[in-house]
Amino acid sequence: MNSNKLILEPGRAAKNYWADLFRFKELFYILSWRDLKVRYKQTALGVTWSIARPLLTMLVFTVVFGKAAGLSADTPSVPYALFVFAGILPWQFFSNALSESSNSLVSNANLISKVYFPRMIVPASSVITAMVDFLISLVLMGFICVYFQYIPSSRVIYLPFFIVLAFFCAFGIGLYITALNVKYRDFRYIIPFVIQFGLYISPVGFGSSVLMNKLSPTFQTVFMFNPMVGIIDGFRWCFFEGTPFPALSVLYAILMTFCFMIIGIYTFRKMEREFADLI
Repeated sequence: MNSNKLILEPGRAAKNYWADLFRFKELFYILSWRDLKVRYKQTALGVTWSIARPLLTMLVFTVVFGKAAGLSADTPSVPYALFVFAGILPWQFFSNALSESSNSLVSNANLISKVYFPRMIVPASSVITAMVDFLISLVLMGFICVYFQYIPSSRVIYLPFFIVLAFFCAFGIGLYITALNVKYRDFRYIIPFVIQFGLYISPVGFGSSVLMNKLSPTFQTVFMFNPMVGIIDGFRWCFFEGTPFPALSVLYAILMTFCFMIIGIYTFRKMEREFADLI
């Protein structure tokens, strides 16, 4: 029997769903590559946007928070612009991944309504597309370190852990929202607002310790429920020597990411059978 033969029968898709994710891996690659080409097609700057956006954001934050507000890096030896860019890296990856994945099912309505495949492949490919932008920005981080003559900490070898954590955080929330977005199209208007609001309650332009010292214990706990706090703190710990390990915020980030993944997968699988009819 041909092992690549696709057999459709009642209940088979649900029973073999996770195995089908692997069987349809080629579709995963195709969708990711297509999204990459569409993103930069007919743009004057092309991939340069992946460099321009974080760089411009860094300049704005440096002027607003560094010059106007007088904020500085938690670690005195770290230039503030470099400190900010280390926070922009994970935040931009998270926001891009969440934005793309939350609208991924609606954007692929024709494909979903005509062909069988595990629908989870669609938001996953969107997160991978955001990952490519992140890797380009990560290379830019190296050039900025050279510019400031700053040698990153040897702890940078732990960076993949926080990248994976950011990936699953965005993916879990994206699964939940993209499932709801199929049924309630209002979510596509809510997500940009949530992302913009999240930027200001995440330690991108400031260190977590600055805010934690000004908050009551109750609000400190609420602040920690934002998983990007631990992820951004973790990124900076990986890059900057002398930065203490943010054990509490990282623990919260892991727990919240796990919860988002469980909720996202449960909601997505529960609504998946209705996608073709609703979309």
